[in-house]
Amino acid sequence: MGSSIQSVEVEKFNIRTLVKNYLELTKLRIVLLLLFTTVTTMVIAANGIPELSVLIPTLIGGAFAAAGASAINQYIDRDMDALMSRTSRRPIPSGRVAPTNALLFGMGLLAWSVLVLAMWVNWLTAVLALFGGLYYVILYTMILKRNTVVNILIGGGAGAVPVLVGWSAVTGSLSFQAFILFAIVFYWTPPHSWALALLVNKDYTLANVPMMPVAHGEEATRRQILLYSVQLVLITLLPLPFRFLGPVYIVTAALLGIGMLYMAVKLIQKADGAAARAMYKYTTSYLAFLFLVMIVDRLL
Repeated sequence: MGSSIQSVEVEKFNIRTLVKNYLELTKLRIVLLLLFTTVTTMVIAANGIPELSVLIPTLIGGAFAAAGASAINQYIDRDMDALMSRTSRRPIPSGRVAPTNALLFGMGLLAWSVLVLAMWVNWLTAVLALFGGLYYVILYTMILKRNTVVNILIGGGAGAVPVLVGWSAVTGSLSFQAFILFAIVFYWTPPHSWALALLVNKDYTLANVPMMPVAHGEEATRRQILLYSVQLVLITLLPLPFRFLGPVYIVTAALLGIGMLYMAVKLIQKADGAAARAMYKYTTSYLAFLFLVMIVDRLL
């Protein structure tokens, strides 16, 4: 009796461990942030809370697409991840998930994403989600990341595609408002990613990844962070002349933008790890608060 109970407990432990390992492949925190930008865009496009019959399958399909692309990304980058202390404990380099299993898992999630979105939302949304996944896997991971310093500049478009997914899910088409929201995420990516790159510069150097600090040095990276922060702040104010978000958003965006510029200038002045870490944390919160206030503005 005791041995049978013990075997059941071991089996439950193994299942929990297996689920945990595969969830790690999906980079769940990133998936949640991408889904939040999708929901925000849907609220703006619907001028309120979108219908659940559209919202739920869009979130499921979007989650599958982002998670699948992340799993395939880790399959491709498994050799690089093994070299860097920040990523060496990921499921594949640590030996907890076989590379082939991770690849099949990711491909399966992408396929399910297309199926769910095509059947319960619309084909444009399904194609955009698949495009975003392939953009991340092929253009960024396979072509740009290891070969050019503009990897983040161009590759950042993958993280901005979910806003197009959200807009097309509600409207069945795309418009200039959707592309302004796309541009916000696109121009947010370099300051955010380069701040992280400053923190893990040794890892990227060891793995021979031509991130901005590796290719052009930390000083040039800090200047580029400020430059792209200025462009980002200006783009976040575009909803004012185009009149699709109101004063609550504009005032908050301006205040958040001032904070972004302050952090970027401080990063140049101090030029140390603490400033880079503060910048990275601020950019993460910045995008979340910016999109949250978009929802608040639209629902007021």
